[in-house]
Amino acid sequence: MRVIARRTLREFWEAGHGDAEEPLRAWFAEAQAAEWTTMADIKARYAHASIVDSERVVFNIGGNKYRLVVKLWFPTRAVWIKFIGTHAEYDRLDVSSL
Repeated sequence: MRVIARRTLREFWEAGHGDAEEPLRAWFAEAQAAEWTTMADIKARYAHASIVDSERVVFNIGGNKYRLVVKLWFPTRAVWIKFIGTHAEYDRLDVSSL
């Protein structure tokens, strides 16, 4: 998959969430190598991921300390990072509008 944009992840860990760097790098590497074609493919690998709708998934990062929201376009093999933040920040979002 093509992940857009790695910079979003880097800026997050550089902005005071250094403990997120390793798990975000690991997620990024796995997502790039993934051959996801359906949400079921994602759930098979990430059982605790939350499917929001046909395009959005929420991943638990860093032992469930952070939330990563992505939007997927399966036909073009693209994953767009829409949000990365703490649970408190995530709880204030309407994920379906991202």
